[in-house]
Amino acid sequence: MNQTACKKGHLLILSAPSGAGKTTLGNAVLQRFPDILYSVSCTTRQPRAGEIEGVDYHFISRSDFREGIGAGRWAEWAEVHGHLYGTPAEFLNQGLDAGKDILLIIDVQGARKILDRYPQTLAIFIAPPSKDVLQARLESRGTDSRETIEKRLANAQQEMAAANLYHHIVVNDNLQEAIEKLVSIIKDNRSVEFC
Repeated sequence: MNQTACKKGHLLILSAPSGAGKTTLGNAVLQRFPDILYSVSCTTRQPRAGEIEGVDYHFISRSDFREGIGAGRWAEWAEVHGHLYGTPAEFLNQGLDAGKDILLIIDVQGARKILDRYPQTLAIFIAPPSKDVLQARLESRGTDSRETIEKRLANAQQEMAAANLYHHIVVNDNLQEAIEKLVSIIKDNRSVEFC
């Protein structure tokens, strides 16, 4: 096959239960692979302390988000913990057409939709070492109420049950080891042409 004929980029998904470390690991991936674009999701939830518009998320109103659903603006969207989240389709399509690899940090619902729409996507699930460790991480963040933590733990059980949807599972027990495993998986898969 002519190597120059393959110009399309690749999508890479990272998913994990809340508190399993997907954002930390995603940031490590972007530092190791500065040529990978990051897909900034849109959400209707309020920013957390330290989150920056256009960097962490695009924070939009529920009515604007719903308008985007009607206009087909989202490559995937879902309601998670009472808030709407979506991936802008235009950003993905333009990046892929330009030959760029793109990282998406999205939930299991979104991953299913992306894998249906973009079947060549590499999907990696980040798993916590145990439910107890996950609970301790959520509690140590100090950003959620007890009720919210319980809801996130219940959702984590469902998300863990969907891990077989993914091509790889990385257990985030030791952060540095998880980063190295993730980097190795991505290096191996970026060398594969999917055209």
